[in-house]
Amino acid sequence: MLAVVLTREGTIGRHYRIRTETDYQPIFHAKHGVEAVIAEWEKSGKHGLCPFPNEPTPVGGGSGAGRAFSVRKYGLDTYADLFSNRQKLAHVTMIKAIREYTNPVVSVLLSIIQSKLTERNSSLTSWISSTEAPRGTFARQALSIIWDFLEISYASENSDFAQRLQDVLLVIEMLSKSNMLKGTTSQQNAEDLSLADESVDLVFTDPPYYDAIPYSDLSDFFLVWQKRTEATRITDPFDRYNTLSPKTQEIVQDNTRFCNSEIKDSFFFEKHIGLAFAEARRILSSEGICSIVFAHKTTEGWEALLSGVVNGGLTITGSWPIATERSARLRASNSAALATSIHLVCRPRPDNAGVGDWSHVLQELPQKVGKWIDRLEAEGVRGADLVFSCIGPALEIFSRYRRVETAEGQEISIGTYLEKVWEVVGRIALEQVLGSEESMARNGATGALEEDARLTALFLWTLQSSDTTSTSTNEEMDDESEDDEDTPKKAKAKAGFSLVYDVARRFAQPLGIDLSKWDKRIIDIDKGSVRLIPVWERADTLFGSDKVSRVDATFDVKEQLEIFEEYASKPLPKIKGKKVKLSGSEDAQPILVTTLDKVHAAMLLQDNGQTNALRALIKSEMERGQDFLRLANSLSALYPKGCDEKRLVDAMLLSVRSITK
Repeated sequence: MLAVVLTREGTIGRHYRIRTETDYQPIFHAKHGVEAVIAEWEKSGKHGLCPFPNEPTPVGGGSGAGRAFSVRKYGLDTYADLFSNRQKLAHVTMIKAIREYTNPVVSVLLSIIQSKLTERNSSLTSWISSTEAPRGTFARQALSIIWDFLEISYASENSDFAQRLQDVLLVIEMLSKSNMLKGTTSQQNAEDLSLADESVDLVFTDPPYYDAIPYSDLSDFFLVWQKRTEATRITDPFDRYNTLSPKTQEIVQDNTRFCNSEIKDSFFFEKHIGLAFAEARRILSSEGICSIVFAHKTTEGWEALLSGVVNGGLTITGSWPIATERSARLRASNSAALATSIHLVCRPRPDNAGVGDWSHVLQELPQKVGKWIDRLEAEGVRGADLVFSCIGPALEIFSRYRRVETAEGQEISIGTYLEKVWEVVGRIALEQVLGSEESMARNGATGALEEDARLTALFLWTLQSSDTTSTSTNEEMDDESEDDEDTPKKAKAKAGFSLVYDVARRFAQPLGIDLSKWDKRIIDIDKGSVRLIPVWERADTLFGSDKVSRVDATFDVKEQLEIFEEYASKPLPKIKGKKVKLSGSEDAQPILVTTLDKVHAAMLLQDNGQTNALRALIKSEMERGQDFLRLANSLSALYPKGCDEKRLVDAMLLSVRSITK
């Protein structure tokens, strides 16, 4: 059989059988086989590397190390611990066969296959039942513990080895038919390249994503096996004592590591990525192009990268979103995960570039970004993809100067400029979905919807995806999906849509929206993320009970409507009259009833079939003005297709139409 699912090492030591075309054949004890390999190595005086990778797994991190990961707490101290005895024997047998080939090209190609096999056949692989296929070790960019894992037989004609061999042969065939020029590769420090000034026409780089991905730690998983094939001689050119991948000079944000006594914090990343881009600027010809691929969904990561680009002497002349991410992955569900990678196109900034006037830059910014938003939306780019795609056009203005100053001579930092960029994007978004009054509104502005409506609209607008549909239900969301390429993190997660806190803050703050004011009322701020509270979770807030079905039976229509009167010195709209404690306050405080509160209340009444109360509420709001209907229509357009909240607001709008006829 092709694959069987086995539990952890507790089953090792028994006889196992693999079904063949003829009969079941007994397999020798894998544990004894591993012991025999180790004994043979020790008998040779431990000549060469240990047959099984005894290099240490990552230690993991402390405070501020968002990229660090570790499996040490599970007792997996070496890379050999990540494989069962059967898997280790299979990999060692394959490596032994590779080392017998004298043709170096064949050895390298086979080592590439072997590298893929280790990723597909460890104790951290699992089975996707819906597609009947194995999920690799790196379903996401970390070592995630899987309690029931998969093992693949190399003996089958349909084995993973046979498939990987076909993949390599296909690439060789296609390359042999191409007219591509031969190239060379070398491993160098990006801050000190052995190339002459203005000697290249193109620099293409996919630089480190700030703190998002533990590149060197991830590469060690493959490196420890690659070294044992002896097909390639991989060493650390910067530290001859390091037996794993180079880490000392790696340009990443990781507060647990140091480079020459310099902590690898955000300042380290910005400084050294700038030096790397300055080196790229040096080797580029005057008409050369530098193309940079980046996909980070926090503004801190973008600011650090862009500071490096500008300080390195490059001018950004274009920004293009290119679809690179799989929509079914776990992190794309109910969050503003990027569906694209942003490709920044840069050219060398002239040495005689002038000084920009801050007022002129700000005057040009809205028109430039507005045109780009219109173009991207016409091409189907939405949400976070659109937001970060606007960085390129915005930076075209800023990066054409060697620096930008105010009229008083004060230099403007890239961070200050990006704050204005987020504000401009936010205002354009609000104007599109709510209207011009909301795009310019601050707290209490006449003619504009309240702050919570603006926050909700901007939240949902940012959440839109270029190629995926997010869902939100009134049930707890199950993170475990067989089709997700990410390993499940928790059995259950709270329902609702979420944004990285940094992204939500960057949009809200310039628009005068105080996130803390709405915490636990329409949003839930927790551990670096902001969750938009689903309408069902607001039932107790709006009605004093989550039993919305009791509303009609318990209270008459007049009493229900009184609670929604504007500015009536009433508490948060609860029919039972309970007052709510605001954050940091011991006393109950009255909170104004907003248009969003009324729309949500109408959605809940619709969901629970409370026809009389719903009709009375809608009629009252229609007599008051158009804000209720305007916000409901906006939410209908903003909620992702297929989600339950869109279904509810659309059904409620049908009730509005029937009442107004």
